[in-house]
Amino acid sequence: MWSLGLTAGCALKGDVRKVELQVTALRGELAHGDSLRRGERDSILAVVAAVQQHLVAQQAYLVQLRGDMKTDLLSVQQQLVAVQELTGQSQQRLTELRTRIEERAQQPVPTLDTTAGRAGALVGPSGNPAGPGADQMYDVSLQQYRSGRFATARLGFREFLRLYPTHDRAGEALFYVGETFAQENPDSAAAVYEAVVKTYPNSPRAPSALYKLGLLAEQRGDKPKARTYYARVIAGYSRSDEANLARDKLQRLGR
Repeated sequence: MWSLGLTAGCALKGDVRKVELQVTALRGELAHGDSLRRGERDSILAVVAAVQQHLVAQQAYLVQLRGDMKTDLLSVQQQLVAVQELTGQSQQRLTELRTRIEERAQQPVPTLDTTAGRAGALVGPSGNPAGPGADQMYDVSLQQYRSGRFATARLGFREFLRLYPTHDRAGEALFYVGETFAQENPDSAAAVYEAVVKTYPNSPRAPSALYKLGLLAEQRGDKPKARTYYARVIAGYSRSDEANLARDKLQRLGR
């Protein structure tokens, strides 16, 4: 009996111990589950915070974009107003020009002398086309050149040369045709400078044209040709200002 009671007591203690171990394990699982849930909750909260920050950034971007669009629209409106004003001015200038043309058309046409000079040209004592238009045409073209309107100036100088090829300022007019090409088309400028030296060698612009040819050759890296042009300036126009410049160039390039 005593042994049976002792055995039963031991069995009861063993069961209690098992229950305690099971309870401890269950508590561990519950604690682990709580830890996992807290981790998931923290992750969800982090995602929500990131989404909120993104939404705030997007809202700020939209506000800035709206402001930029308003600024751009205002700028476009101002440009449209400016274009409208320029268009109005252009229309006014066209009207004035049309009026001038009509007034000139009503003036009497001078009689052409076809017995001397070029056919259909008014010829004066010097052999140049007569009339007050030559100097005025040259001066207007020169003003266009000095104002940076190179294309307009080029047309004016070419028309001057067409009408007055033997005028005292014809060499200068051809030189300025070359100058209008100098920035945008150096090759065309060089061809015109060559024409100045060949066609109008006695023009005060002939040494300038030769010197310009030397500069263009230097820009192309052709030093031998540049030296040739500078030497021609000195040989042909020794008293010109360009001759002094050419001497300095030759010293720098080395003979």
